[in-house]
Amino acid sequence: MRTRVKICGITRRQDAEFAVEMGADALGLVFYAPSPRAVTIAQAQDIVVGLPPFVSIVALFVDADPEYVQACIATLPIGILQFHGDESVEYCEQFGHPYMKVLRMRDGIDLKKAVRQYASASALLLDSYQPGIPGGTGQVFDWSLVPNINVPVILAGGLNAENVAQAIKQVEPYAVDVSGGVELSKGIKDQDKVRKFMQEVVNV
Repeated sequence: MRTRVKICGITRRQDAEFAVEMGADALGLVFYAPSPRAVTIAQAQDIVVGLPPFVSIVALFVDADPEYVQACIATLPIGILQFHGDESVEYCEQFGHPYMKVLRMRDGIDLKKAVRQYASASALLLDSYQPGIPGGTGQVFDWSLVPNINVPVILAGGLNAENVAQAIKQVEPYAVDVSGGVELSKGIKDQDKVRKFMQEVVNV
């Protein structure tokens, strides 16, 4: 089975179009104001309107007000919600929408317990841990910490064209998630990096 690709932190229409052209399966939009890759609902509408079918729009939140999440769902063609904070399973389930829960790979984390806890999640996204930063650290974590769990795993954290092939071979994730590894600057994607990243994934 081929490895899916999510390109996250999209802030410009042209970057969304190019990612789709290169074969990205999903585009991530960050609805977390402190992030340098954050977008508003209005900006998100401009980014996603008229994109081709079969490309999933992922909306990323960090401990957001539920009313804001609902507003995004009501306004945008969101395929799946991504919860990147300390959200409980009850919080994640309240929207009646497919979701994935992000787990930051800190020492002592019990992934098998998390699988049971978030049994309703469509997938678990595994990211690097850095104190005080909910994501987008650009740091790779120790992939050997990922056990064999019976749930789709999305691998994130410091991926780029130089290491994604090895990451896929070692972890065998359902999908990989990249943001900073394909950027010119935060929120601005580099077409050459996107192209090389996609080629590396396809060629594994």
